Amino acid sequence: MSMLRERMVGDLRVRGYSERTVEAYVAAVAGLSRHYGRMPDRLSEDEVRAYLLYLTHERKVARGTFSIALGGIRFLYQQTLGREWRILDVARPRHDRRAPVVLSRGEVGRVLDAVRIPVYRVCLTTIYSCGLRLMEGVTLTVPQVDSARLLLHVHGKGGNDRYVPLPDKTLALLRELWATHRSPTWLFPASTRHGLAHSLATDAGPVTRSSLQSAFRAAVKRAGVHKRAHVHTLRHSYATHLLELGVSTRVVQAYLGHSSIRTTEKYTHLTRELHEATRGPVNRLLDRD
Repeated sequence: MSMLRERMVGDLRVRGYSERTVEAYVAAVAGLSRHYGRMPDRLSEDEVRAYLLYLTHERKVARGTFSIALGGIRFLYQQTLGREWRILDVARPRHDRRAPVVLSRGEVGRVLDAVRIPVYRVCLTTIYSCGLRLMEGVTLTVPQVDSARLLLHVHGKGGNDRYVPLPDKTLALLRELWATHRSPTWLFPASTRHGLAHSLATDAGPVTRSSLQSAFRAAVKRAGVHKRAHVHTLRHSYATHLLELGVSTRVVQAYLGHSSIRTTEKYTHLTRELHEATRGPVNRLLDRD
């Protein structure tokens, strides 16, 4: 598969896809190949269709997982191999209408306080207080902090940059943490296995997604929070809390980097004020007078 893989990787890069997307798409195609035990360019349209059905109906993968698999498979066959198969045009990830999990401000505080390793605690605090996606937070660099204007320059998904407000307390935490490692590049350098506090001597890069997710899961458990929370829950909570504090939906949209206002509006029905406004009528539903 190496030659075909190289062709696909080259096609992805020449079209400007990020390295993370390249990695995800190649892994998706590799999964298809392993499933049949054959090179993907030797598979038929019916076999690809059967595999997509297998992902959704047998493995029941999450919507995001299926979207990545479909994106990678579609790119390989349409762009690299030039096959105009109908299944690649009609296949869609299922609609997911589940409301996102949101933590209260108190729950966020308890979880962050329960993170034991400082670099993870400050990284997660920054993700929450600036509404970042996981990788936007993990890969933050020193030059992205505009301390004079209290702004964070975020390199968003799809190459879309944005500026978000940087809270005073978050800036203070970032400065305190940076003083412990003084990395010229990373705000959250990775730990090493060589007895070093951070990665500077080995240039190990920033903390990894998996290590941050593990730290968050452990903190949720220690904090006694029973919601199905993930690192991305902090971003959902940020949006909901800003709306509760009176920030307009358009402003929250800009801070989150959403291209459509409809994506941001899903948080409006989660706000406490909305539920409190209907509490009286709801409590009267069972009144008999």
